[in-house]
Parts: sequence; C-alpha cells; structure tokens
Amino acid sequence: MSLFESPRRADSDEIIGSDVATRALSVTAVENDFVAKVYENIAWAYDYTFGPTLHTGRLQALERMGIEPDDRILEVGVGTGINVDLYPRNCAVTGIDLSSSMLEKARERVAKGGLKNVRLLEMDAVNLTFADNSFDIVYAPYLISVVPDPVAVAREMRRVCRPGGKIIVLNHFRSPNAIMARLERMISPLTLYIGFKSDLDLPGFLAQAELKPISIEKVNVPRIWSLVTCIKD
Repeated sequence: MSLFESPRRADSDEIIGSDVATRALSVTAVENDFVAKVYENIAWAYDYTFGPTLHTGRLQALERMGIEPDDRILEVGVGTGINVDLYPRNCAVTGIDLSSSMLEKARERVAKGGLKNVRLLEMDAVNLTFADNSFDIVYAPYLISVVPDPVAVAREMRRVCRPGGKIIVLNHFRSPNAIMARLERMISPLTLYIGFKSDLDLPGFLAQAELKPISIEKVNVPRIWSLVTCIKD
C-alpha cells in the first residue's frame, strides 16, 4: 500500500525517490509580507469559513497528539486561536503567529475562556526564539502550504521538539493523481489569496525537512487534507 493510501502507518522508504530531496515543492513563490497581508485581510472571517469546514481535521490532530499531563505544546500558526480551548487544561500551550490581527482575536478567545495554560506570541515560524528540545509536541495546523519556506519552518519545528516528541502537520498537499496535480499547479497562485498553495509536494517536503512520518491520514470532507504525524529521532 502506498504512502498516500495508508490511513495509519507510513513507511519512510516510500518517500525516498530520485528527486524528492531536491525538487521544487511548488510553482508558487510567496513572501512574508504577502502572507501577513492575506491573513490580516481574512482574520475577521476565518472562524466562519475555515472554522467549521476544517474542524474535523483539528479534532483528529488532537487525538494523534496523545497529550499527557504537563506536556509542553507549541502550535505554529495559532491564527485566531481556534484550537486553544480544545487542549486539556493540564498542559502548557504556546501559540505563535506572524499576523497581529489573528493574534488579537486569539488573545480575546484566551481571555474569554480564562485559559491560564495558554500563552500567545508574535513570531516568525522560520526563526523560532525557543531553545532546542523545548516542547513535547510541535503542531502546525493549516500553515505549511502558505509560508515562504516550508522546509525551513519544518526544520525549526524539529529543532524545538524534544527527542521522542511528536511533530504534527495538518495541511493540504498536492494530489498523487496526475490530472488533479496538474490542476492544483494551475490554480495555486489563485488559492494563495485565500491562504494556501494548492500544489505543495508532500514527499519532497518530508524528504527535504528530514521528517519521517509514522502515519499519514486523509481528513476533512472532501478528503484532500493530510494529517502527518512524525516522531523526532
């Protein structure tokens, strides 16, 4: 069974190919200023659009985390804080985001919920200001396909995750179907305006970020989103 068909397990040998470690991940280039502007513009509507439609994937990601008491969790791209009240109160959650408008809404949500275990910081995901091995779980929900350098972000996530900890990526990746992949490449510059590249290559991303998944699952409806769970060596 191939990597993309397996609902639970992923064999790292299956992501190794002749070009995955060097090939371009997307036809679409993006800069931080553009990303920030997009999310500044959609912050007011994010919870009403991407909230309900992508929520099933968020719940499955929480299950895959297997959170234990006192776990330290980093959410990279916390956005409006749509996940913060899903976490158990007996763990410590740090959420970061580049968008001040998104973080403003997240702070309102944290204050309203009285969430004393959550802290929010404005930070660039490609330059995390945390020490190595600072977190038990590092999670990027619906982020990787919009950042300028997804590999650099993933490597930073890996750096701040402790050995044996979990690195979880919830994202849309390019379809393995040739026809769908061609379409996704064509529309990727357009989908960026609503917050994501539609043609990010999963095998190339994993190989270049040096991430070894233990499972890859299709989530949400339609099932075009992937929940990728990795363990740091």
